[in-house]
Amino acid sequence: MTMGLTGRYITCSTADEPFNAFIPDPLPPNPPLELDDQDYDLMEKANRALGRLDGVTTLLPDPSLFIYFYVRKEALLSSQIEGTQSSFSDLLLFENDQKPKASIDEVLEVTNYIAAMNYGLERLRRDDFPLSLRLLREIHGVLLAKGRGSHKGPGEFRRSQNWIGGPRPGRARYVPPPPEYLMESLDNLEKFLQDIPNRTPVLIKAALAHVQFETIHPFLDGNGRLGRLLITLLLCSEDVLSEPLLYLSLYFKTNREEYYRHLQQVRTEGKWREWLRFFMQGVYETSRQATETAKAILRRFDEDRQKIEALGRLSGTALRVHQYIQRRPMLTVANVSRELEVTHPTARSAINALIKLGMLEEISNKKRDKIYLYLPYYNILVEGAEPLPR
Repeated sequence: MTMGLTGRYITCSTADEPFNAFIPDPLPPNPPLELDDQDYDLMEKANRALGRLDGVTTLLPDPSLFIYFYVRKEALLSSQIEGTQSSFSDLLLFENDQKPKASIDEVLEVTNYIAAMNYGLERLRRDDFPLSLRLLREIHGVLLAKGRGSHKGPGEFRRSQNWIGGPRPGRARYVPPPPEYLMESLDNLEKFLQDIPNRTPVLIKAALAHVQFETIHPFLDGNGRLGRLLITLLLCSEDVLSEPLLYLSLYFKTNREEYYRHLQQVRTEGKWREWLRFFMQGVYETSRQATETAKAILRRFDEDRQKIEALGRLSGTALRVHQYIQRRPMLTVANVSRELEVTHPTARSAINALIKLGMLEEISNKKRDKIYLYLPYYNILVEGAEPLPR
């Protein structure tokens, strides 16, 4: 047995090949973290930025509109970190019963994430259910309900060894606890999430819990996505955020190599403070960006509404279409006709008016059943959400 700075290694073997598996120490770290003024200043900046982002919901005419798309952005970004090539347009096409460019399985990964987040938040809020191992299993069951990974024990902690990087454990970059040590580590994590025996400041708790979950790697698949989802659930369950408006995966995606390096250096070198600084900087930057994105969207909506009002007699239906595309920025004539209960010619005239104003653009290159996109709005939403190169 070899002692590490944040846990211990045990020697195991499979097919006569030895490997070292890591058993993390319980949280919080012992000895306690020694934070300096720089750490506290950064944590204070992150908390203030989160507070401003949370305050945005009180200023919005329809907070659900922003929540709808911010949840989708986080789901998309977190899935892209794991290699999916699905894009925002693929997701919108799929939700409009159109064929996406990416594979259906990859789009399903994103929609599963959305369903898992909504399920977890509903359990925490409506059912007043604690953030616990049982809830994590339930959320995992939703996360892997369909598509790739659906055969890898959805909702069940693993009963076999897994590893990260390399063709087998003996050549892996990292090997998490063997199955027989899994529940001990998970029970300790659950106690930490529930402030047993002592309370931990929420942002620090979120940062430490994310690393610990990824280190334990308790499922055969979906650990990265669920570990990032855990951050959002924790911030919402402790009322730091009233709604899931923080798409922190954008920061992790943009700094992907640094993100993975920090996770590994906590295990191998005990570099908790370096990870905390990276995490707090991410919360600060992403909160600011999400706040500015909300303001930019509101400005866009207001400017476009004023342009539509200047149309005169056409403005009535066009304004209704504009309200519709704030929720569904991808549309067809049939969608508008059905949802607004107007004739196809009326819907087509309103759409053509918005095209002339530069708001809608036809993206399908089809003669019939054309698909239109609220491009100025889409361009704001999609920032940073392009798939990573393979």
